[in-house]
Amino acid sequence: MRILIRTFFRGLRLVLAPVMLVSEKLSTPQAIERSAEEQARVDEACRNLALYQFRTCPFCIKVRKEIARLGLNIERRDAQLDPEHRRELAEGGGRVKVPCLKIVHDDGTTEWLYESDDINAWLHRRFGKADEAQAA
Repeated sequence: MRILIRTFFRGLRLVLAPVMLVSEKLSTPQAIERSAEEQARVDEACRNLALYQFRTCPFCIKVRKEIARLGLNIERRDAQLDPEHRRELAEGGGRVKVPCLKIVHDDGTTEWLYESDDINAWLHRRFGKADEAQAA
């Protein structure tokens, strides 16, 4: 029975994965506009960030959409298919759970932020407010 259930869900994932990826592409918002100097500043800050993710995880898609909306160039690391990234996530963050945002602070400390809502809130606080205030 267990094998039957696993097979069912693997088949379901195979069917839904392309639908989810196409849906993400069609519904990803346009990035906010920044001046070249502001974008360069944001890009520099993003060098200290990495998103550990699975391609078809709905919560990862949610974070990727926020990253696109904020116009951020954050490295994406596939923790599902890349064993090295999976190992880094397990050793650094303590568990293989996605999405996870790796934040390397200026003082060299590393923070591992889990949960899509927490990641989106952090990204919005860090990169969204100043840009929205300037647009208004």
